[in-house]
Amino acid sequence: MSAFSTQTDDPAEAGVVGKLSTLDRFLPVWILAAMVVGLLAGRLIPGLGEALGAVAIDGVSLPIALGLLVMMYPVLAKVRYDRLDTVTGDKRLLVSSLILNWLIGPALMFALAWLLLPDLPEYRTGLIVVGLARCIAMVIIWNDLACGDREAAAVLVAVNSVFQVIAFGALGWFYLAVLPGWLGLPTAGLDVSAWAIVRSVLIFLGIPLLAGYLTRRFGERAKGREWYEAKFLPRIGPFALYGLLFTIVILFALQGDAITSRPLDVARIALPLLVYFAVMWAGSYAFGRAVGLGYERTTTLAFTAAGNNFELAIAVAIATWGATSGQALAGVVGPLIEVPVLVALVYVSLWLRRRLFPATSTFTSPNNPSSPGTSP
Repeated sequence: MSAFSTQTDDPAEAGVVGKLSTLDRFLPVWILAAMVVGLLAGRLIPGLGEALGAVAIDGVSLPIALGLLVMMYPVLAKVRYDRLDTVTGDKRLLVSSLILNWLIGPALMFALAWLLLPDLPEYRTGLIVVGLARCIAMVIIWNDLACGDREAAAVLVAVNSVFQVIAFGALGWFYLAVLPGWLGLPTAGLDVSAWAIVRSVLIFLGIPLLAGYLTRRFGERAKGREWYEAKFLPRIGPFALYGLLFTIVILFALQGDAITSRPLDVARIALPLLVYFAVMWAGSYAFGRAVGLGYERTTTLAFTAAGNNFELAIAVAIATWGATSGQALAGVVGPLIEVPVLVALVYVSLWLRRRLFPATSTFTSPNNPSSPGTSP
């Protein structure tokens, strides 16, 4: 049973579900509604997209940037930073994440883009850029909703951030210019500076990470861990989902007209993205099981490998090819597909938890980390 479903045959589980907030219980409904509201607003309100995009932080609309920061802060405030050494010592997890994120992920997106969009070079290039931008933001939410390992997610996101700074430009050159040339295919260029990537990492990960760390450190010092986790975290927990919904509305409003006016193009771009998210998540989940990771770290590995940093991909596409380019549209379609697919995979993960990891199937509400329960 999903952690967010409303029906169960187990009385103990029914008690847990009864404690879930309305926001948790109907999460897919709110996300779908946010997407629809954003798309309609962008389509029906003249000049809304231009107004929302008028002020930007590192190429990303200011409202989106604020939504992302609000979304990530509560989850990073939940991380027990004194336990990070248990993650950094897990070489199976770290090596698996590096292989999946920086070898398999970009290669898979390259193959799917060329296989399914051979006649659409702009969209194909945009998808390859999406595949190079490994997730450092919204994956925190998906991992938390699926009851993954928060400490492991924080470490893997940090590792992805470092590799993003080091490898993004080089991989872009390889997959857009070198590899197609070796294969006798048309090539493309990517003009992005390392400093632009550093700014993106510092803004979208550094700020909420620092805020979360300082909140826990000073909160525990002032009131103790029991108060911090039983009283403070449940109060700020819902703001992660509020921030997520706000971000979705604004993101889709910015591109509502482009998306709704070019449905066939969106469908063509969506197909390789659907295949990519499904294959990366399922393959990473199976990989985690194969190397002997438990449920929480297997889940974290799967979501951190399947998600992508759409903020960076969109910013790079706009800076390199322009806001109205096909590459930028491909970047925008990324979250249009990623959001509902990864929400569905949250449910799949929780369903697999009871069947594949029965010994660890205890449940905690995402917005109330102190509430005990039974298997989801």
